Amino acid sequence: MSSDKESIVLGGGCFWCLDASYRLIKGVLHVESGYAGGHLKNPSYDQVCTGTTGHAEVVRVTFDPAEITLKDILDIFWALHDPTTLNQQGNDVGEQYRSVIFYSSDEQRHIAESSMKEAAHLWDDRIVTDIQKLDEFFLAEKEHQDYFANHPESAYCQVIINPKLAKLRKKFSDRIKS
Repeated sequence: MSSDKESIVLGGGCFWCLDASYRLIKGVLHVESGYAGGHLKNPSYDQVCTGTTGHAEVVRVTFDPAEITLKDILDIFWALHDPTTLNQQGNDVGEQYRSVIFYSSDEQRHIAESSMKEAAHLWDDRIVTDIQKLDEFFLAEKEHQDYFANHPESAYCQVIINPKLAKLRKKFSDRIKS
């Protein structure tokens, strides 16, 4: 494994889904649920859920670029959620559930913009994903980290996350950790 690592912050609905999904991917070293894009410092989950903080539920995906590229990380991102619905993923509605890519360098911005253009053919409707510079990432509370593994029996995990993971395993079988 390379000593280099890179991180990207992604929002695509509830962070529990993205968290569980990226933890399965080869080359992903670490996934953290959190908040980004808003005006409130150190927001809580309850505050973000009000939809008044401007923050999105996001995950910071840290990966080894020698094992998986940012383009590959983003290809998975487009497959994990519907980037054509503004401020909504399924029954989760509000600005905190928006589709967003927070980049930390011009190179990441360029790759994200190219990836979005390439992904456009996958959808009948226009992609509404925001691509913006990461200002600050705020780590979510401990109970939101690796939520799926810690609460596999919960209804949300059974009804929402499990089908996404099954789709991920099928579509990206060559990318799943053994």
